[in-house]
Amino acid sequence: MSKFWSPIVSTLKPYVAGEQPRMQNLVKLNTNENPYGPSPKAVAAIQAEAGDGLRLYPDPLSLKLRQAIAGLHGVDASEVFVGNGSDEVLAHAFQALLKHDKPLVYPDITYSFYPVYCLLYGIAAQTIPLDDKFEIRLEDYQRDCGAIILPNPNAPTGIGLPLSGIEALVAANPGKPVVIDEAYIDFGGETAIPLTRKYDNLLVIHTLSKSRSMAGLRVGFAIGQRHLIEALERVKDSFNSYPIDRLAEAGATAAIEDVAWFDETRHKVMESRDRVTGALRQRGFEVLPSLANFIFARHPGHSGASLAAGLRAVSVLVRHFDKPRISDFLRISIGTREECDRLIEAIDVVIGVR
Repeated sequence: MSKFWSPIVSTLKPYVAGEQPRMQNLVKLNTNENPYGPSPKAVAAIQAEAGDGLRLYPDPLSLKLRQAIAGLHGVDASEVFVGNGSDEVLAHAFQALLKHDKPLVYPDITYSFYPVYCLLYGIAAQTIPLDDKFEIRLEDYQRDCGAIILPNPNAPTGIGLPLSGIEALVAANPGKPVVIDEAYIDFGGETAIPLTRKYDNLLVIHTLSKSRSMAGLRVGFAIGQRHLIEALERVKDSFNSYPIDRLAEAGATAAIEDVAWFDETRHKVMESRDRVTGALRQRGFEVLPSLANFIFARHPGHSGASLAAGLRAVSVLVRHFDKPRISDFLRISIGTREECDRLIEAIDVVIGVR
């Protein structure tokens, strides 16, 4: 603590990002990165943009990227907002749309950036417990509140909600902003973006970090009716008019347009997820049903901490959360087929199968 800190700094509990270690021969399955590289067309677009034009500011509207996203999802470009990763988009949504006299509600086990934003922006919040199956009960969100944010699929559980349930929730809360965080929707879920045409209180947020393999580029977007997007733009333009640089816009636009690469790589991830899920269940693990590019699993004979430590000892890195109700679980990102094979081999060593 420093005497130079502003009063809010000492009250913050910053988000703790997944470890980015430098270890030899590492199988890195702890931060939900896509194991397959980005679209070659995206890489080529970035390389082509890396020239004299970098001396100029980027388009503050990121219009080319917004048009590509709009074309993909059948909306108008004015209904698209882009930011420096979906975390920035979320941050602007918390400040622009989710701070009201009544509390914001979200699940008690979910993306741990949500409470960080609430502390940072002074947003009163209530958490709603997941049920005994670690599922979100949508009926629990029929309550007196100011706004709602839900991840679909949820993280770190990976469990998804049906589109019909999302629509029922949005329809039942016409006077409240509802934000659906769809960071992992492309791995088996059904996006709520089409519902934004029908409901003026719905904002849907996506990232290019997961299904489009561009975590290092930092691009995310939101889709909603124009009045919601304008709120995000007003906050953005009061903070940073140029969140998307020239390289990011070029690469992200090409990635959005390369649907074939997107489909090929996400289906590889989904196939590996199902294979790993089956292998772990054969070894006695409880694995929650996942629609994400990771699984959430625990073993009745081993603590989550001991499993994570044992795997790390053989250069396999997974994520462990030392938190109530989930401390025995591991969140395991899905890697390549070869990485998944090494994971299972390491699991066998750690739990004593061989």
